[in-house]
Order: sequence, then C-alpha cells, then structure tokens
Amino acid sequence: MSAQERKILYIALSICLALLVGYTTYLFFAWRMPITRSEVLLQIKKGESLKGITRNLQAKNVTFTNRSALILLARIRGQDHRIKIGEYRLSSGINSWQFLNTITSGRTIQYPVTLIEGWTFKEFLHKLHNTPKLKATLKGLTQRQVMQKLGYPGQHPEGRFFPDTYHFASGVDDAAILRQAYRKMSKNLHKLWSERDTSIPIKTPYEALILASIIEKETGKASERRTISAVFTNRLRIGMRLQTDPTVIYGMGKKYDGNIRLKDLRTDTPYNTYTRYGLPPTPIAMPSRESIYAALHPNDSKAIYFVGRGDGSHQFSRTLREHNKAVIKYQLGGRPRSFSPRAGKKRK
Repeated sequence: MSAQERKILYIALSICLALLVGYTTYLFFAWRMPITRSEVLLQIKKGESLKGITRNLQAKNVTFTNRSALILLARIRGQDHRIKIGEYRLSSGINSWQFLNTITSGRTIQYPVTLIEGWTFKEFLHKLHNTPKLKATLKGLTQRQVMQKLGYPGQHPEGRFFPDTYHFASGVDDAAILRQAYRKMSKNLHKLWSERDTSIPIKTPYEALILASIIEKETGKASERRTISAVFTNRLRIGMRLQTDPTVIYGMGKKYDGNIRLKDLRTDTPYNTYTRYGLPPTPIAMPSRESIYAALHPNDSKAIYFVGRGDGSHQFSRTLREHNKAVIKYQLGGRPRSFSPRAGKKRK
C-alpha cells in the first residue's frame, strides 16, 4: 500500500471514528433527555412491543428524541424482551434510560383496598366489587360458588378472610385479593392457635374463629376484648347460653331491619344463642387478629354478664343481681322496670 493510500485510509478511519464518537455522544445525551414534562399513566397490555408502546406514548405528547435509538438501546441491554404488562406511572422529567428501567421493573402502580374487621363476607364482596381498577369476576355467584372458584370447596366463607389493606395492580381480579386474605387468615390463626391458653374450652382453631367473630362484633372498646372473651369463655365452661345479640342478627339475615325485638330472641335459628347452647355453627363476621388473640387468651375474670354503658365501654358483672343493677343504671336511666337480662350490649 502506497503512502497516498495509507493517508486516504487514515483519513477515512478518522472520519468514521469521529462519526461514531459523535453519534455515541448524541445517543448518550438523547437517552438522558426528558421525554415528558408532566406525569403520564401507561398501560402495557399483553403482547405489546416496545415499538407499539412508544408509538402510543407519542400520541400522549411523550417526546422521544430518537425513538429508533431507544429501541436500539433496549436491544443492546436485552430489555426489549423483558417488558412487564401492567400500569405504570411515568413521572415528569423521566428520560429514556429511566423509562426502559421502569417498564421492565414490574413495579406497577399499586392501588389499595381496605377490608374492615367486623364486616361480613357479603360486605367484603360488596367492597371488592365497587373498587375501581379491580376486576369483578365473582359478582353474581353464590357464596358456595365463590368458595369453589377460590379453590376452597365446601367451606363456609364467613370468618375465613383476614381484614386488612391489600394492594393490587390495575386489572387484578377480586379472587386474587380473597385468596391472599384467606392465606393471611390461615397463617395468623395457625400461629395464634399454637400459642393459645390450653385451659380454655375451645377445642379447634375453627371454634376460636367463631368465638373471635362474636368478640369482634361485641367489642366497642379495644381494651375490653379479653374481658368480653372471659365472659363467653366462662359461659361455655358452665354450660350457659351465650345470649349475644350479634349472632341472632346474623341468623336473621335479610329480616334484620336495624332493630332486634323480643320475638327475634325467641325465634330459633342455628345462630340464636338465646335458644341454643354453645357456639353458633360458623363465624358471624371477619375477626381481627386482636379478637382471635382475645378468644385464645381470655382475661382472668369471673364475669358472666356485661352491659353497655352508652359510651362504647361495658360494665361487667359476676352475678345476675349485679348485672340487673348495671342494666337499671346504664340502660334504664336508673328507673327499675321489667326487662330480660342479656349477655351482650343492648341493641336498638
């Protein structure tokens, strides 16, 4: 090769190198340029390519300095095949590099849904079916069908789902939330049962769940849970009816109109603890962890009666005579008259 040819080759290589350095520098800055000046919500569906995603974003005023370079970057980094479906929040000022990291991270927007302790399974379903972004797949099914679909056939749903706040990505279905709540209740119940006071007359974890649900419905003041538990535990020990209004109300179903009357207390149902001894056949609500603990660790109390003081707290009594006095004082305004003593709070 002649000197002239070497000179031409050198010049050509220098130009190529300069172009390469220049293009690399351009890409370096292009990938770090903001692609949006405002927050953008991005929904990635199954099967969408990076090319399609970026095209849709451009329609939302997201500006890529060089879309082809972005796709090239994704290929170089192996991210074009790692895109996760779901809903993402692209923050203001995000650049192409951060954009790729976001849509391949799987860190989708999470929405909360709160299931409250003391709610029934019916109320849980109502909440789930009215939560935006959550897909309702169980709507219209019977409770038996719901449990079948969840993978727990033959189980009564009441009490089996842990009340808590759950987070989900857009498009997740109600069944996924319930499965998570079921597993959480099972885990908590198993642990608490293993640490129980073995002297209590509760023989199985399911019985503990039943009693906990009653405690949940009767408790107006958290500090009284274990004393309320003691009342029911003492009654179970001596073979006395529990006589608690929430079980009667649960057994009434749609017949309950907000008032509980003497005839309701005398109408026998599987849940009427005024007409039947022992625990009802199933829980009557979703108990909290605290109520399950209280069911398994009642206070050392001899009380077998309690009555509401009107402020959410209760007066506990060991004898019927003490209880009657408490009823007159707190429920009858200090004026004695005929009444039927109950274990629990006076209802409207």
